[in-house]
Amino acid sequence: MRSGGDVAGVSPGNVPVYHGRNLKVVDQRVRVAEMVLRCVICGLGVLAAVLVGTDTQVKVIFSLQKKAKFTDMKALVFLVVANGIAAAYSLVQGLRCVASMVRGTVLFNKPLAWAIFSGDQVMAYVTLAAVAAAAQSAVIAQLGQQELQWMKICNMYGKFCSQVGEGIVSALVVSLSMVTLSCISAFNLFRLYGGNKGKSSGRW
Repeated sequence: MRSGGDVAGVSPGNVPVYHGRNLKVVDQRVRVAEMVLRCVICGLGVLAAVLVGTDTQVKVIFSLQKKAKFTDMKALVFLVVANGIAAAYSLVQGLRCVASMVRGTVLFNKPLAWAIFSGDQVMAYVTLAAVAAAAQSAVIAQLGQQELQWMKICNMYGKFCSQVGEGIVSALVVSLSMVTLSCISAFNLFRLYGGNKGKSSGRW
């Protein structure tokens, strides 16, 4: 006779092992997703900063040279700085992700999880704010503002506006990726307080 705990060949000890394997698969997928996103942010953050930061165009108006550059608009300066910081931050965190995947188990405790979560949250807000400010300035440059008698700058500096637009698109992808990363870091943090924290969440 089989005992009640061994019905259908399943012993009570098999259940935790099964859940442990599932959690390990989830860990691996989360690590890969995080690493990919951080690489995207690093690459596109640099691209956005370079596109906007190196963008200039000179126009001759009544024998006078007028040069458009990103420092003429504070919103674009903010965009360049924010994406530069986001790229550097993601590079550091990306190296941590690579080390985690190579070593297999890297110590991942609550203070570190809180630090990563807080950093991702701050960078998400900063990059979103930078994109919003730059987009608003871009709309005014493209359409003008009749109430304030502001002219359509992009009619004069078409090349400058086109390159700024490309930078803003790259920065938008960076900000959306940072928002996604902040959700991942929140998952990594709050699962440490879950029911399995003592079994498998003490290491990352």
